[in-house]
Amino acid sequence: MEKFTVLVVGHGKLAEELLQGLCGDTIARVARWEDRESMEGDPCMVVHAGSGSQLDDVIGFCSENGSILLQLSTGDSRFPGVIRFPVVVCLNVNMPMLYFMAMVKHASRYFKGLDIQISESHQASKRTKPGTAIYLANSLGVPESEIRSERDPKIQQEVLGIPSSSLGRHAVHRIVITNPEMELRMETRVLGKSAYASGLSKIIDMVTQSEMSPGIHDIVDLFINGMQTRA
Repeated sequence: MEKFTVLVVGHGKLAEELLQGLCGDTIARVARWEDRESMEGDPCMVVHAGSGSQLDDVIGFCSENGSILLQLSTGDSRFPGVIRFPVVVCLNVNMPMLYFMAMVKHASRYFKGLDIQISESHQASKRTKPGTAIYLANSLGVPESEIRSERDPKIQQEVLGIPSSSLGRHAVHRIVITNPEMELRMETRVLGKSAYASGLSKIIDMVTQSEMSPGIHDIVDLFINGMQTRA
């Protein structure tokens, strides 16, 4: 089994958690993007969890080496028209949440024509786009502009029932589907620190065992195809 050096791009909380917690059967070592030159010659995989300021350099590196890029950033991505390496877009790496996103996308055709509302709540410090909510909206045919976002800690605690201990870090997504006869509600809650490192470790193990062609791949579609293959 081939093992990879995983280069983590970024300096925020997520990047630091990945640097400390990533491990798996196909991971030889985890290193900072800035240390890539010392890993020359090793098979590498790149995890982009940064703001995007280093993305051009990452694209150049992956193009030259054919390295797989796991794109975790929910900010605007500037990929060239022709991509010569595999890119796996991972808007979420929490495994149960990925299964939920796959379920919603797979079943979306059953809800066409119904009234669908999508809302999300994250900590007040979140400045990036709500990538998971946007993905759910796209799956269900809801315009991105109609996603309801909540960042007010008072409303989060008093209306949404977020514990005070989780106001600084949480992710709540709610889908409400209605017709004149009924209302269907689906909600996911991550209160506190999510299992980012362990989830991404499983994704890396899955990706390294797949035949990844150059171009952009959606991690949810990879899960759906995998489930259909096993069925």
